Amino acid sequence: MADDDRLARLAVVASAFAGHSVVVVPGEPDSPPWTDGERIFVDPAATQRATIEAIAVQASLIAAGSLDVDIVKALIGNRKTATRYLAVEGRRALLANAHILPGTLAALAGSSSASRSQAESLAIAKGAAPVVQAPASFGIIRPKPVLDFLGRAAKTGDKNIIGHVPRSEGNRALDELDDGELPTGDDDPDMFSSPVGGGGFIGRWLKKLLSSTRAGSSGGGPPGADSPTHRTHSARRGVHAVSSTATAITDVGADVVAAGVRYPEWDVDRKAYRPDWCTVREVEPRITPDASPAIDDAIAFRRPLARLGMGLHRRHRQVQGDDIDIDAAVAARVEVRACSVPDEAVYLDSLRRRRDLSILVLLDVSGSSAEAGTIGKTVHEQQLVAAANLVVALHDLGDRVALYGYNSQGRSAVNVIPIKRMDDDLDSQVLRRLNSVQPAAYSRLGAAIRHGSKVLEERGGTSRRLLVVLSDGLAYDHGYERGYGAADARRALTEARRRGTGCVCLTVGAHVDSAALRGVFGSAAHAMVGRPEQLAGVIGPLFRSAIRAAEVRRRVS
Repeated sequence: MADDDRLARLAVVASAFAGHSVVVVPGEPDSPPWTDGERIFVDPAATQRATIEAIAVQASLIAAGSLDVDIVKALIGNRKTATRYLAVEGRRALLANAHILPGTLAALAGSSSASRSQAESLAIAKGAAPVVQAPASFGIIRPKPVLDFLGRAAKTGDKNIIGHVPRSEGNRALDELDDGELPTGDDDPDMFSSPVGGGGFIGRWLKKLLSSTRAGSSGGGPPGADSPTHRTHSARRGVHAVSSTATAITDVGADVVAAGVRYPEWDVDRKAYRPDWCTVREVEPRITPDASPAIDDAIAFRRPLARLGMGLHRRHRQVQGDDIDIDAAVAARVEVRACSVPDEAVYLDSLRRRRDLSILVLLDVSGSSAEAGTIGKTVHEQQLVAAANLVVALHDLGDRVALYGYNSQGRSAVNVIPIKRMDDDLDSQVLRRLNSVQPAAYSRLGAAIRHGSKVLEERGGTSRRLLVVLSDGLAYDHGYERGYGAADARRALTEARRRGTGCVCLTVGAHVDSAALRGVFGSAAHAMVGRPEQLAGVIGPLFRSAIRAAEVRRRVS
């Protein structure tokens, strides 16, 4: 099972290299790698490095059009020609794909190729000139399975067939297996950029996988966090694969209770929305038997939050104030006309004494939060403490407060987990729900923000609203990479602020770069702290700033 999981994870890499969706499956033991165009077969007993090299070669053959129908037909029944063709064309395909491959994989081709096209490679293979033998990682070509796949694809009209994918499109779109395209902006560096090991997400991940000093295969995080999905980019931390089961929420202890709500998504490349692009589902968490209802002391959080969101309380008949109390002034005038001593308390005094604030805390429970954080705890463990302390402190102060977790599994399954709804009592059951939630899957942050702000607007019931996002700032999902995801998250926060909801983004216990956080959170109030207790020193000014900005927006609109 572990090998199957490992190969399933490598399908993301193979799809990126191939230019369309492919899967990686185990072949016969001790057999060479090969592909039929939709699957890449590898030796299940091969080393990690050998497996990745084989995937790079076979996927590059697909991307470069090396297995076109006319070419493959010419190889049927001629093993020698097929072997010679692979030796020549494999190198050409790797070089054609070099700008998307990490340098260590592109180097398998050598410095140059004897061929400039698949047709020229076939001509060389049929000739008598000597050909440099291909390394074992090149595998073999099996023409009949390739033709079978091409035949099936032609009958079904499947566009996802073997053929050359122009890299101007390939760099813009990584097919996401089930979710459509992933655009990346012109100003966003290619996530597969490849100076030795790759400068982007997959390149750096492959560099770690290929390293002989790799510390472990996976995991180390809580249950539900045992296969790499995505990672934060930090100059301080270096390369580290983040763990996640990358399974649907129903596999990690929650039940879907609603069909879902559709939200748009901002396409930064087209500078336009994709309408009804994401489906957000509210799911109920399952409470684990050993979940603790205990939290750290939240008293330290109460003082900086005590005067937030205070509504105006109008006091009548005051000795001094900011307005005239008409009833008191009339009564005083009557007393004067009646030759009595008037009461001098004829003013209205407006004091902020009534709590008038609803807050929704949006907690990131995606796979990246299972990563090791500061003070010997995972980011998830520290975020739980921060979320619990915030909710308890705000509830004790009289605010309406809700707590939701979120993660995602593609655009059609953005999962929002109600841990405490606005009208729920804050009791031990809420804290058990919180401590039962485990990191899993991905983080389609923009859709989660849009749903959280909608919940606030519809169920908050106060004039002041505040959305608090607890996240490491990594917006990543199928078709939701780097610059695209960051731009959508920024846009979602801007939308919330335009509708009068204050937004605060907090990163707790994660080794992330401040510039990367600014790229995701934009102009929203945000802060990064190393330990949960340090939030007490920053939440007061941040929350006040966000609330004031929202009030200004409401007055303007």
